[in-house]
Amino acid sequence: MKNLLEDLVAQEYERLRPPDFCGCPQCRDDVIVFALNRLPPRYVAGNEGQVIANVALHRDQPVADVSMVLVEAFRRVGSAPRPGHAGAASGG
Repeated sequence: MKNLLEDLVAQEYERLRPPDFCGCPQCRDDVIVFALNRLPPRYVAGNEGQVIANVALHRDQPVADVSMVLVEAFRRVGSAPRPGHAGAASGG
């Protein structure tokens, strides 16, 4: 069993990450978790279901939905990193 959005969100995170956004593991995880918590999960079981669902998931609208949520996540996490986050000032 797998939520296909995990892979898509991680892929789009890498594509969309602003150059000035902290890329440390904590900030990366915070952005991805923010996005996954705001998107409906796309669970599949088995390889057949995964292939079919993956094709549908990589169409324009699902990718646009993920991109919109990620842009908001970069803004939120970048403007308010977790307390004690050392990477915020140093860029990661």
